[in-house]
Amino acid sequence: MSLSRRDLMKLGVVGGAALALPLERTVRAGSSTQSRLASSRLPRPFTLPFRVPPVLQPSRVDSTTDYYKVYMKPVMADVVPGLKTPLWGYNGSVPGPTVKVAQGRRTVMRQVNNLPATHPLLRYTPWTSVHLHGSPSAPEYDGYASDITNPGQYKDYVYPNTPTARTLWYHDHGLHHTAENVLMGLAAQYHLTDPLEQSLPIPHGEFDVPLVVSDAMFATDGQLYFDNHDESGMFGDVVLVNGVPWPVMKVKRRRYRFRLLNASISRSYQWSLDSGDPFVVIATDGGLMPAPQRVRSFRQGMAERYEVVVDFSRYPVGRRVVLGNSSPKNNIDYDNTNKVMAFDVVGDDFDPADNAVPDQLNPTNPVMALTAADAVRTRKLDLVRKNSQWTINGHTWDDVVRSRFALVEANPAEGDVEVWEIRNSSGGWFHPVHIHLVDFRVLDRNGAAPMAHELGPKDVVYVGENETVRVVMRFEGRGKYMIHCHNLVHEDHDMMSQFEVVAGESTDPMSDPCRSLPEDGEL
Repeated sequence: MSLSRRDLMKLGVVGGAALALPLERTVRAGSSTQSRLASSRLPRPFTLPFRVPPVLQPSRVDSTTDYYKVYMKPVMADVVPGLKTPLWGYNGSVPGPTVKVAQGRRTVMRQVNNLPATHPLLRYTPWTSVHLHGSPSAPEYDGYASDITNPGQYKDYVYPNTPTARTLWYHDHGLHHTAENVLMGLAAQYHLTDPLEQSLPIPHGEFDVPLVVSDAMFATDGQLYFDNHDESGMFGDVVLVNGVPWPVMKVKRRRYRFRLLNASISRSYQWSLDSGDPFVVIATDGGLMPAPQRVRSFRQGMAERYEVVVDFSRYPVGRRVVLGNSSPKNNIDYDNTNKVMAFDVVGDDFDPADNAVPDQLNPTNPVMALTAADAVRTRKLDLVRKNSQWTINGHTWDDVVRSRFALVEANPAEGDVEVWEIRNSSGGWFHPVHIHLVDFRVLDRNGAAPMAHELGPKDVVYVGENETVRVVMRFEGRGKYMIHCHNLVHEDHDMMSQFEVVAGESTDPMSDPCRSLPEDGEL
């Protein structure tokens, strides 16, 4: 019986031997192997219809748990009209199907890696590790980067769904190839509801709409065009919403709630409506804000989620409203990356229920009650490019691997409150920093108050050029979890480290076994 790479990794961890880990890296693949598709071949903005990803249905349910089967597999997609683009989808959908669950109802998701043995262009092995971003999952189900599942294997992920209502997303986190795997399509939203969120008169149902925003570039043969710009980032000349280039959506004359996920590899956005009217921000990464915030423009880094309400009742039938992007610093922009999608106002009848935004949403969220005075210590995280590597406190994930996963940036005890001061002294790049496991409150940015749209529970914070951001959080749970930049090129090269919540016996993030296909048991 042969041992998989995953088995070898586990033996290395348990036995203390020299660890055999995948070291494949993707080199810059753009101009040397592909010709970029001319902008004249791209679709004109606002000519393709908007679509909503499908909702994933459970394969079975019992009194406590919903069971899902998800197959990561190749799909030929019609993204640019007239061309076929090879992508990888969850159940053949790009973005993947949305999961909708109720608080406290357990989810078991079987993630089956049916991807090819090698990437068709870049020739790496597409191992995967699925991260439910925004969930306080147990370490062995958190999508630990080195906890890989190779093609021909699967893993069952268990999620307790205990947090408050929020927009989460599931995406690949496989070591060294997260950027390529996510760009190929391995990303999707996951909506958690609770009684408070359901009771509020905010838009629900048809008027609660997921927006998965990403960007991509295409070669003349329809394939994705890969260029990581010397490991600084991948930027596309096509902006996609739910997999459609610059779509147009028909909207009725009422309020809509948009669950806005920035699923781009490296691009951040500065949102505005061409009408000049405000967004009403009602939720951040960790769910409902204490009170809604009205903003005419706001910045969104990769992996951040914001739920915003837009009131289309103020527009006449026939009016087109454009969602625009004025682009923060250090993105690479193209002719039409300043626009994202359009909304065409129609005169159709609509259900008038749930068409308001109350003055208070979730004023008692304990995360937003935390202060710096509650912290038992303050830690510093320095984000630096050093010797052509992206580092956190001078460390990379390869350093974590060489330490046999012992190296940690922090070791809070369970229940501790800490302030983390995240410092980016560079003027040449920005870093959206994701701290796994926890929700946090942004205390300040360069000593000033956080931006209005950040006044809710977060798990990603945009640390801009020459910015220092302080966040405060309480650590609940136990075991090792990752900290990393969510510019996925930076993550892969190698701006990722870890912390460990200490509470008695620790939990090994790679303790859960992976079995080979064919599937040998019922989910």
